[in-house]
Amino acid sequence: MDAKGYYRLDARDATRACVLDDLVLLYHPRSGQTHMVISPVPEILDQMHIDERVSAADLHDRLARHFDLGPREAALPEIAAHLDALVALGLVRPA
Repeated sequence: MDAKGYYRLDARDATRACVLDDLVLLYHPRSGQTHMVISPVPEILDQMHIDERVSAADLHDRLARHFDLGPREAALPEIAAHLDALVALGLVRPA
């Protein structure tokens, strides 16, 4: 996880999504790349708002309203790992 533990979705990194069954294609106009992702990545991105700082714990609380995430202590590292992967793809930024 980022040293400060917060992430944000930058307006410059907004994507366009195309759902194909269980697969979601995310087109990132700034880079010109298309990323193929599966759940829970689209759900995580849906819970992030442009230029808002969120932590894995914030996202857990938002996602838990709609999904059974299991024990919090097991879910938090998984969410953080997905956020770190999204940072590596350039779709999310450390805040």
